[in-house]
Amino acid sequence: MSQQNLKKLIAFALTEDRVFNDKTSDLCLTKNLQTSFAINTREPIVFCGKKIILEVFEQLKKSKKFKNSSLKIEFFGDDCTAFKAGETIAQGQGCAKLIFAGERIILNFIQHLSAISTITNQFVRKLNNSRIAILDTRKTLPAFRSLQKYAVICGGGKNHRFDLSSQILIKDNHLASSKKNIASLLDISKKKYKNLQTEIECDEYWQVLEALEVQPDIIMLDNMNIQNLKKSISAIRKKNSKIIIEVSGGINLENISNYCELDIDCISIGSLTHSVKAVDIGLDIEMNY
Repeated sequence: MSQQNLKKLIAFALTEDRVFNDKTSDLCLTKNLQTSFAINTREPIVFCGKKIILEVFEQLKKSKKFKNSSLKIEFFGDDCTAFKAGETIAQGQGCAKLIFAGERIILNFIQHLSAISTITNQFVRKLNNSRIAILDTRKTLPAFRSLQKYAVICGGGKNHRFDLSSQILIKDNHLASSKKNIASLLDISKKKYKNLQTEIECDEYWQVLEALEVQPDIIMLDNMNIQNLKKSISAIRKKNSKIIIEVSGGINLENISNYCELDIDCISIGSLTHSVKAVDIGLDIEMNY
């Protein structure tokens, strides 16, 4: 997770929420009112977002409005920590207005990112095979990719390519639009981009056989049934055992156990980031003094 990117996102979030013009807090709270708070889980989670909490409060404390405001916070676990329902992630005390200014932004970030780390961990545990990596995809929110991919890491998964420049990945739309066949595209790629991994997406068994003529670094077996998967895996392993085999398409928590015994290297799952449901985490005020 890029610290520079994180700072920019937090700064944008603070501006978007107009935290320095919180009319409700200005109406209800005195300037020097102090309060204690706790960030609590309301369901089992794998936590992701400690740096976000710290950065939100740090930027608020550096602002003109809260420059001399006090705030202390203690954490009971780092990123990647599994918390049970009803446990406390962090607790602290300080200026009530400052805490309320950051509350919604903190929760928005950590509820979403902890959801990603939690669902990723569920996939890892359900697969129950440390030899096969659970990968994310590029199906991420614009500007949030580094955070979402970091959350996947926190859940025990691994990252696929970060952007379009980091790897050659020839997919069905490339093949449909190009006048070249799989073998010729792979051959050109391996000669032109010697320092980049080359991956080919194959939907059919015959595509796998064509790709094996050139032997890319990675072959993605996309939306294949188990029968075609096994046949394709066998052909790849016989040709070159060093080729990385990636499986993707329609894999969920209900069916991922079907893949645990296959001789594959990784499974990419877009739903880790593109359709995750936020977990329930709350910021609870404990007392005013």
